[in-house]
Amino acid sequence: MRKLAVFALAPMLVLAQEPMEVIEVIGRDTETLVLPSEEETEGLFGLAESLKDIPRAATVINESLMREAAIDDLHDIARFAPNSFAAAGFGNPSLPTLRGQLGELFESGMRRQAGNNGLGIPLSFNAIEGIAVVKGAPPVMLGTTQRVGGFVNLQPKTARVNKSASVLTGEWGQWSQYRLQLDHNAVIEQDQQALRVSAEMVDEDSFYDYHHHRSDDLLVAYQWQPNQDTKLDVSLEYYDVEWTDNAGINRPTQNLIDNNLYITGQGVQPNGSTVPGAGAVVSPTGEVAIDRSTTLTDPADTNTAETTLLHAKLQHWLNDDVVLVNRTYYQYLTREGINQNSFVEIIDAAHTFENRTELHIDKQTVVGINLRVNDVLGYSQFTTEADNPIDLTGPLSNRRIPLNDAQKSRLVELRPGLWVSPGGQYDVDGDGTGDFNLSDTTDSTSRQWGAFVQHEQNLTERWSVIGGLRADYYDVDAKDPLAPEGVVAQSDSYSDWLTAVSLATQFEWTPQLTVYATAYQSDSTSNSMAGGTVLNASGDIDAQNFATQNELYELGVKYAPNDARWYADATLFDQRRSLRNRDGSNSGIRSEGFEAQWHFAAESYWLTAAASYIDAYWDNSASSQGTRQVADVFDDSRPDIIAGTGVGSPNFTLFPASSKQLQGIPEVQASVVGGYKINQQWSVGGDLSYTKHFPLDYLQTVFIRDQHTLNLNAQYQATEQLTVRADIFNATDQDNWSPVFEGGYFGATLAFPSLPRHAQLSVHYEF
Repeated sequence: MRKLAVFALAPMLVLAQEPMEVIEVIGRDTETLVLPSEEETEGLFGLAESLKDIPRAATVINESLMREAAIDDLHDIARFAPNSFAAAGFGNPSLPTLRGQLGELFESGMRRQAGNNGLGIPLSFNAIEGIAVVKGAPPVMLGTTQRVGGFVNLQPKTARVNKSASVLTGEWGQWSQYRLQLDHNAVIEQDQQALRVSAEMVDEDSFYDYHHHRSDDLLVAYQWQPNQDTKLDVSLEYYDVEWTDNAGINRPTQNLIDNNLYITGQGVQPNGSTVPGAGAVVSPTGEVAIDRSTTLTDPADTNTAETTLLHAKLQHWLNDDVVLVNRTYYQYLTREGINQNSFVEIIDAAHTFENRTELHIDKQTVVGINLRVNDVLGYSQFTTEADNPIDLTGPLSNRRIPLNDAQKSRLVELRPGLWVSPGGQYDVDGDGTGDFNLSDTTDSTSRQWGAFVQHEQNLTERWSVIGGLRADYYDVDAKDPLAPEGVVAQSDSYSDWLTAVSLATQFEWTPQLTVYATAYQSDSTSNSMAGGTVLNASGDIDAQNFATQNELYELGVKYAPNDARWYADATLFDQRRSLRNRDGSNSGIRSEGFEAQWHFAAESYWLTAAASYIDAYWDNSASSQGTRQVADVFDDSRPDIIAGTGVGSPNFTLFPASSKQLQGIPEVQASVVGGYKINQQWSVGGDLSYTKHFPLDYLQTVFIRDQHTLNLNAQYQATEQLTVRADIFNATDQDNWSPVFEGGYFGATLAFPSLPRHAQLSVHYEF
């Protein structure tokens, strides 16, 4: 299946249009249950559109469905959205993975700060009341982004001017996990003004050794409707979190994946040191069953972050046909991550501001302008990490990497005893070679001015085409904030135009059946932590970071019968994009496949199902791994355990350009979620997900086998206000695994063990 074949059945190619919406998908009884096809929703390209009328694959998960399926992090969207399997993200997912590629995270239609290639800050859903998952690059209205596999739009809670209400929710889970949330909406002036406050406290220990999560989140939202033509929503969120980076279990041999058997023995560097380092070789001392809670964590690690987010949306009807919408977003972020394996990521301050003005005309045309400013000061160091040499069954000292003098000489001291990479390369000794290790240290500011237009033209009563165009001018400054003594700090400026164009067509075959085709092409950026821009080894801003081209071709059918309460769609797709590698380079990825979803509601039960197939591969592109294959870390002294090569690990390997299968992504993914109302008090539900076996590493020497996860729940409506619920997660107690990092860089180094069977009790009280 190639890109033009996707359109073989399409009347013509026309511009893409996809909204982000919050839909009441499911409630606690059939009187409140609303399927995606049954309710018009606010989108980013229209003020009111149904899911059936959107020419793009999308899945909508509203607040009640989030509650019914116990969704509380980005991994959980895989229960509903096909082709959304994700790596573990070091135990703290901050970005979605869609169609085998990293996606973006939006909130209220504005791109928010998230992780660095999936490694980022845990999310709180305290301020969120709905999720929309959309496949493919964001539409022209949203502007140029870094990641284009798809995007998740988080819909923040808003104040409601028509009813005061309060909700208290408490959760208790195994391993001393506690969550408490209070959400109160107060009407200040009936139908005109309201204030909403939502506060959440999380205090969680963990199944995994030395792992914890502590956070506080506070949202204050205000809504003002002075008349029928004007509405203003403003929200301010503060989030403070302390957590543990969890790298999973190292040395992922097939015996580890299949039988939890771990090869013991501490690695030895070529210089004889047992401190984990490049090229270390392990002489196996045995093979033991490892407790899946024994992961690469350390009680002395420090990971904290604080962020403040402001969202404001003003909507005003100028007349019956013209609506003015203005959106404003600001986020302030700090982060400090200092791990004992020598990994450091410190965001001293990151400021992001964006304002977008949209003019919607006659429900067919939208034009707008956009300004986004991103300012980042951060320090990074990941060049001396070495995970495979570590024997996890030994003492904690096995895991720690104190830097030696030679390593320190290639870094810069940020604080006493804390060494990071400089933000530029320098030849201090004059031998013609750079003397420092580079990572993502930067002091950079980017300014993005954009303008866009999108128009829908009805060719007949049943056939329409949509076209969109966007242009963004980028102006970027970057400098080294921590140059070594005796040199002039490197700096550079760069400016460029980035464009996006999309075409789509929709044909209403019958009033219930719609077919569509979409084509999209855009440029995107390649950024580092917090969206910053780094200097390359030559001291320049690499122009390739602003010329990453993306393509999407999609053909779909959507069906929503008028006389039955169900909805279904199916999609063929072909998309390509670039992946920012851990060393800062870019690799091309191509993904082709099929996906489908189905939603159904009857009198006493509801059901959703999703299935997908994907062929994801390197697009005649080079790729890299931290270690070529897991056998490289072992010598050949114990062939009864493993045929080691003795090459040593880590041994950074750049693989030549190829079309090899993308590691870390299952070809087949399927899920079903449902609930059954036994009577007025009792209801039960659950979800079942499946992934086909897939290679963990580039050379396909180790596979994660076919996996499934079954979650079950039961809830009791004690009174009209009080609901008690019990959840059992991974009810069949499967020893499941996932990759740790997107793009397969750690495919021969790490694998993440999923949680065993565990239970959670929650209480939901409305007053």
